[in-house]
This record gives sequence, C-alpha cells and structure tokens, in this order.
Amino acid sequence: HTLSAYQGDLSQYLSFLEQRSITDGDDIARRDVLDFVALLRSRGLESSSIERKLSAVKTFHTFAFKEEIISHNPTTKLPRMKKAQRLPATLSVADIEAILAVLAADETAIGLRNQAIFEVLYGCGVRVSELCGLDVVDIDFEGATMRVTGKGSKQRMVPLGDKAAEALHLYLSQAREELRTSHALAPSTSAVFLTTRGKRIYREAVYRMVKEITKHAGLAEVHPHTLRHSYATHMLEGGADLRSLQEMLGHADLSTTQIYTHVDQSHIRQEYLANHPRAQRDRSPLDPRTES
Repeated sequence: HTLSAYQGDLSQYLSFLEQRSITDGDDIARRDVLDFVALLRSRGLESSSIERKLSAVKTFHTFAFKEEIISHNPTTKLPRMKKAQRLPATLSVADIEAILAVLAADETAIGLRNQAIFEVLYGCGVRVSELCGLDVVDIDFEGATMRVTGKGSKQRMVPLGDKAAEALHLYLSQAREELRTSHALAPSTSAVFLTTRGKRIYREAVYRMVKEITKHAGLAEVHPHTLRHSYATHMLEGGADLRSLQEMLGHADLSTTQIYTHVDQSHIRQEYLANHPRAQRDRSPLDPRTES
C-alpha cells in the first residue's frame, strides 16, 4: 500500500512538470515544487496528504541528486507542512452495544467469526493488520493475553478481556473448523480468523464486514480503525494510564498516544456543559422559572 501510494504521488508530480513542459531534472526549480504544493492545496487536500506527497517528492530529488542524475536539489530546506490537529472519530458505548446486538443475532459460523472480530478490534484495540496476522498459538486464554505482531514486526502482549475471550473461545470451538474445511482446496493454516474459503482473512474483507454490520446497526460508515480509536478513548475515560495505553496500542512514540488526551478533554467538557448548573447562560438553578 505504501509503495502504491508513493508511486501515485510521484506520477502526479511528474504529470504536473510535464504540463509545464519540464522534462529535464535540472530545469526543476524550487518555485515549481512550491507551485505543486499550492495546486494540491487548491484541490482541497488534507495537510497530511500534501505532506506525504511532498515527502515523496523530496525523497525523489534527494535520490536523483545523490546518484548525480541532477546537479541540484530544489527541495533542500523546504519548510514542512503544518499539520492540522484532527481528533480521531470514535463511537459511543451505546454505538458499540448496537453493533454487538446486530452481531448476536447471527449464530452461523460467519456470525460467530464476525462477533469475535469486533470484540477483538474494540476489546483489545489492535490494528486490522494485527488482527489478520493472528495465529491460534498467539491466544493465551489461561493468561488472558494475546500476542500481536505490529509495525516493524514488533511483538507485544495485549490484555484479553472477558468478552473478547468469550467470543474468541466460542468462535474457535464452534465455527473455525467449519470455515477451515468449507472449501476442498483450502490450504492448512494456523490463522485465527478465516474467510469462507478457509484462508487467512485479509484487510479488505474486514473493512467490508465492518462497514456492512455498522450500517445494519443504523450507524454512519465506520472503519475498523474507528474501533481502535474508540478503545483508546474509552480506556482513558475510564482512568487508564497514558503510558500503559501506549504499550497496549503499540505506539513507538508517546506523542501518538497523546492525541487521545484531547478526545478525553472533549468528553470532559461535554460532561461539564451537560451537568454543571452554571455552565450555560440559558440554564440557571437560581432562576425560579426553571424550578418544577
């Protein structure tokens, strides 16, 4: 996915240069790169997307200069994009319950699998790629933990809550074997979660399933990563320590985890506005007209 994204970014950049009749690398000026960024801004791209495209362009020019394909690097000392602070989308506990109610109505092998997937995504806060990579030996019911392999092939132990453990045990004992043998040509696999053809489940299948189930629950489009965000937010709201949450999420940098403190502060303000008698101008217990 990363390679495909960077290839698309560079193709877009080269097309922009061709429109300016620039075909020689030495003819590219700093102004051309800045104009490319301005074009992306005019198209309404998020600052994070522009930063990624600019990163690809910088690396491209740095490589070409190092290999002596060009005589100068027009991206030297270009300023970094200022990223807008975006709070991750989260679901409420009521939303989660609505999703699980839909899942509970399906007692087929696929239904049990889907329920276990949701419980692991929300109950353990794992990434989709981590969920897809789970093997049966990674689940330790006795120790109530789960070993996941995250970014950079780094492994960590994640606590396995009662609800997630219950859903996993039910799926593994009553549904996985049915899926594993559902197709005559299905290869032997150690994967926890399987497709209807008995193979290891893949990211796109999880995305489609989450989208379909949440739609049935009457929610707007939800991505699997939203469940991870919700896990982190609800953990902090429940009083979890930020450092512990960092370990559970597998974040290399604490600053990545700290974005959830902003979500938590937003939650605190909502609670304040809803409950404090002096929080809003149009609501005062001192006004006799408000008494019942």
